[in-house]
Amino acid sequence: MNRSQQPALTLFAIGLIGLGILALIYGDFALVWQPVAPWVPGRTALAYASGIIMLFGGIGLMLRITAVWSARILFPYLILWASLKLPAIFVAPQIEGVWLGLGELTVLLSGGWILFATVADIPQDSPLAFAAHENGIRIARYLFAVSVIPIGLSHIIYLKETADLVPAWLPFRAGWAYLTGFGHIASGLGVLFSVFPEVAAFAEAGMIGVFTLLVWGPKVVTSPKTRLFWTAFFISWVIAAAVWLVAQSILKPESAKRDTRKTAGVLKASQPISRV
Repeated sequence: MNRSQQPALTLFAIGLIGLGILALIYGDFALVWQPVAPWVPGRTALAYASGIIMLFGGIGLMLRITAVWSARILFPYLILWASLKLPAIFVAPQIEGVWLGLGELTVLLSGGWILFATVADIPQDSPLAFAAHENGIRIARYLFAVSVIPIGLSHIIYLKETADLVPAWLPFRAGWAYLTGFGHIASGLGVLFSVFPEVAAFAEAGMIGVFTLLVWGPKVVTSPKTRLFWTAFFISWVIAAAVWLVAQSILKPESAKRDTRKTAGVLKASQPISRV
C-alpha cells in the first residue's frame, strides 16, 4: 500500500469501525444487509462476533504493526459475508433488490480484496498467492465492475424509492435517480472493458461519497438516535471507500509505468554508450 492509498484505507477502516460499533450496540447485523436469517441458532452471538471483527479489523488496518493481519482476517470475513447472500439469489433471482444487496457486499469485498492483495504480504509460494499481488488486484477490479451494475439498475427499477432519497431542495429528483443509476452502470462497464477505467472508478467513488454526505449525512445530524440512518450512512461510507481503493489500484500501475519510463530516460541519458 503506497502513501497515496492511505486516505482510502483510513476511510475504509473508519466505515468498518462504525458498522462494528453499531453491531455491538444493537447485538445485530447491519440493517438492510442482514446476512444471517433470524431463525439461525446463536444469531446474536454471531452478530457480536461480526461486530468485533469489524471494529478491531478496522482499527488494525490503521496501525502499521497490525495492518497485515487485519487485511488477512478481513478478507475471508468479507467473502463469508457476501456468500451468505447467495442463497437469496437462488430463491428469488427475479427480485432486483436481492442482486442489489449482493452487489453492495461484493463492492465492499472488492475493496477488502485490494487490501489483501497489497497489504496482507502473502508469500509468492503460498496457496493464497493467486488471490494476492497483481492477480488479486485484477480479480478485485473485475468483481467491482460487475458488482456496481445491479446497484445502478436498482436506481432505475426502484425509481420512486431512489428519487425520494434525493434532497428535496434539488430539482428533478427523478432525473437524479436516473443519472446516478446510469452512472453506476457506466462506471462498471468502463472498468470492465478498460474504457477510461480510472475516470470510471474515481467517478463512482465520488458519486457514492456525495450520496453519503448529501443523503445520509443530514439524516444522522437531525435524527442521531435513529439506527437505520447511522447504518445507511456507514454502509455508503465504507462502500465509497472500497471503490476509492479500487480506483487507486487502477491509477497506481499507470503511475508506475510513467515513473519507469522517466527513470529509464534518465539512466539512458546518464550512461555512456556501449562500444562492444
